[in-house]
Amino acid sequence: MIRPRRSVLFMPGSNARALDKAPTLPADGLILDIEDAVAPDVKQLARDQIETRVAAKAFGKREVMIRINALDTGWWRDDLAMAAKAKPNAIVAPKISSADDVAAIARHLDQAGHSDIKIWAMVETTLAVLRIEDIAAQAQARKLPLAGFIMGPNDLARETRIRITPGRTAMLPAYMQCIFAARAYGFDILDGPYGDLTNIDGLEAECIQSRDMGFDGKTLIHPRHIETCNSVFTPADKEVAAARKIVDAFSQPENASRGAIQIDGRMVERLHAQIAQRTLAMAEAIAALG
Repeated sequence: MIRPRRSVLFMPGSNARALDKAPTLPADGLILDIEDAVAPDVKQLARDQIETRVAAKAFGKREVMIRINALDTGWWRDDLAMAAKAKPNAIVAPKISSADDVAAIARHLDQAGHSDIKIWAMVETTLAVLRIEDIAAQAQARKLPLAGFIMGPNDLARETRIRITPGRTAMLPAYMQCIFAARAYGFDILDGPYGDLTNIDGLEAECIQSRDMGFDGKTLIHPRHIETCNSVFTPADKEVAAARKIVDAFSQPENASRGAIQIDGRMVERLHAQIAQRTLAMAEAIAALG
């Protein structure tokens, strides 16, 4: 079953006003943050506020994730203990550098009786990029509850000294390596946030690039970016109509055994029917969000 993740919004768990507003926002998912956006002296406040709202299912049909602190801090165990009680859809794990990091989180969730909670690994370190195929392969082989990867461009830029510029040219090789690894082992992958809160044209261009690269959606740091992300990652009416025509054509009895057919003067292969089926499934899943 396809779950739309066009827009996944980071929200600081210490900000009660933002958490209360979240149910009114059209984001497909929320990442309730206890890490970077939360100062050390209010981390317990963030835990308490997140636990209350998640346990009460205050966010409706949205996918709800909780970003814990990194494994090299003294906070992550308390974060996981809270999350296990609140029961979000997933944990977002920052600064992951190996499959063993994912396994450590999975082990704690299992011990708390919540092995059904999924894990999203943030790709924020040079080691994560270099080991991305191994992380994906081991997660699959060891049956770890990994749901996918989330790119963390700012931490990657800090570690590598790559400059984040319009078009992200210098960052693209690392991004594509992560996309290939995710797809090879059946995991989803989300792009990182766009940093300029006011440049909506720049955001749209980056969303289009992200979609065309193969990302499932984009994480955001401000609600004003939701509409643009949703629009770009939603299949256009023309795209849906073309997909339906391909699927319908291959469903005809005379085409049942054919690997390629002609539609509107173009040669279309059966693999295009598979792509078209996913487009239709995504459009239907988005429509179901209401």
